[in-house]
Amino acid sequence: MEFRANQAATRLNSQVASYFTNNLSDSAAGLKLFGEVQNRLGNAVEGLPDWHPILKAPPERPHGHWHASTHSELPIYRECDHTRQFVRGMLTCPYREADADKLVEAVNGVPRLSAERLNGPLYADNAFPVLIEALEIELEADGTIRSRDALAWFVQETVEHAREATVAETWWNIRDLILGRPHGARSSLLVNDYTGRHMRKILETLNESGMFGPIKEVSLEMLSERKRSSIGRTLMKAALDVAAPLDSVTDEAHEVAFELRGETCQAHIRDPWGDGFEYSLRVSVGEGDLSVSGFYYPKDDKLEHTDPTGRRKLAEKFV
Repeated sequence: MEFRANQAATRLNSQVASYFTNNLSDSAAGLKLFGEVQNRLGNAVEGLPDWHPILKAPPERPHGHWHASTHSELPIYRECDHTRQFVRGMLTCPYREADADKLVEAVNGVPRLSAERLNGPLYADNAFPVLIEALEIELEADGTIRSRDALAWFVQETVEHAREATVAETWWNIRDLILGRPHGARSSLLVNDYTGRHMRKILETLNESGMFGPIKEVSLEMLSERKRSSIGRTLMKAALDVAAPLDSVTDEAHEVAFELRGETCQAHIRDPWGDGFEYSLRVSVGEGDLSVSGFYYPKDDKLEHTDPTGRRKLAEKFV
């Protein structure tokens, strides 16, 4: 489905406004305060990109990792509770005043970030709302992060640990981490189409240079839904034909190998309940090069399957 930023923003802003005001004794006052928050922080979002200052500015990293994909992974935000994210920051509502004060003190000790207690309740009458703001973020007229800043932060985040990388992740594998959520093919509520197109070009150029290692393909979202469905059904039908008749398949995994379009395929078939009503099925090609799983219902000759994952060139052999 095509991503429509205006509709997504309206939906999320309404949901988040209700989240913070429905339980208040004075919801009208809460809505007014929430409006002030939104004027500062921009549209509500479901998830921030990895390069966002809210995730990058705090000096402490998650244990054993060099990046954080959510604020909850960072020690500085430990006191956050009942939290929602926005283009320029976060709104959180701890139940203990001491936790709110501790959070404000910790965040204000980090350059590029600001935190303050709000003068009024949100989420609950006995909560203590804190607004956390990324001071360097400036917004375009469409409400997304200014292009030159977003591109610079994205590039810095992408190349920072290139020497430690073992594989190059494709655009389709990590769009969530680059664009934030919700997103479309190359834009989100945080990044407009112009910025997203340049991010994709930059990532693909860096991947092709080899600086991250071999390219790892997993997602096949670049293919149409019709093609993905065709790939899944082709592999599953071929596996079922080879395994037929299914009477001998039990609740123990039954494995079969077969050749299809020049590739060796492995299938695992099982009758979970031992009654012949449904069969679980997983088909793979190579060591994770292509795979699909699902169920077959013989009574109605019906197939259900997940989206296949793997390498695009290999997958397209089975369209």
